Amino acid sequence: MGYQQSGDLVRARKVLEKRLEPLGIKVEWAQFAQGSQLMEAMNVGKIDLGAVGETPPIFAQAAGGNIVYVVGTKTTPLTGKSSIIAVPPESSIQKVEDIKGQEVYFQKGSASHYFIVRALQEVGLTIKDIKVRSAPTVETRGAFIEGKIPVWVSNDPHYAIAEDLGRIRVIKDSVGLDSPGAYYVASQSFAQENLGLLKIAIEELDALDKWSETHRAEVAEILVKEQKLKPSVAERVVSRRTFAGRRGITPELIKEQQRVADLFFTEGVIPKKINIQDALLSAEIYAAITPPEVLQGA
Repeated sequence: MGYQQSGDLVRARKVLEKRLEPLGIKVEWAQFAQGSQLMEAMNVGKIDLGAVGETPPIFAQAAGGNIVYVVGTKTTPLTGKSSIIAVPPESSIQKVEDIKGQEVYFQKGSASHYFIVRALQEVGLTIKDIKVRSAPTVETRGAFIEGKIPVWVSNDPHYAIAEDLGRIRVIKDSVGLDSPGAYYVASQSFAQENLGLLKIAIEELDALDKWSETHRAEVAEILVKEQKLKPSVAERVVSRRTFAGRRGITPELIKEQQRVADLFFTEGVIPKKINIQDALLSAEIYAAITPPEVLQGA
């Protein structure tokens, strides 16, 4: 299992271990700075299954990776509050239009990449209008807090940490920017050989989301322990997270994800046009491994 910081909850609650260890299956965990690094590890066979935003699987597919989408994540009108384009408090930049010509720091191939492309598109600019500086968010946080980075595309918990220190001013969040949401993705060979395991994973992930929505104080406590966050920071992170449950890989979701891939191609972000259909299991398999209420979006 590959995870990012936001995926600590699945690991901390040991929901997969409780189901899989009685079946003789051991779960091992590997942490990654962001989804781009997680997908690279999957491409070379180091991990089987992992959670990423909408962008990393598109980049992985464009690079020839053999991956499959396992399950999506439901979005709500509040989804995106934890993803932001920000500047130091003393910056003269006031709005997205003002970042033209500026150095903008984010991880290429991460969900932040889609966010910045769409935010620029919304105000009549393109990714070519900024100076892209690619680095994992965890590595740029310190420099941003010190005022050394002019524009930062970030997310929680990094956003909440900078906020707690009074060292961030948000010029835009990603609410309403039509992201299809996050996914669990597997390597193609692992998925085909372990459909029963994927079914268990989808069931447990959806159940964990529902538990989290009604146990937010406990989620914050887990973040304090697992991510070594201050309680005030953990509470900010949890207040912005939406635990809406999982979303099945339906034709509607595939269409939304294809729209993201097409945008990356037309903007020149990926070198070739890709077909999301090439990274899917069959509709019959999704129906077999996905709980009906998840597949139907109930």
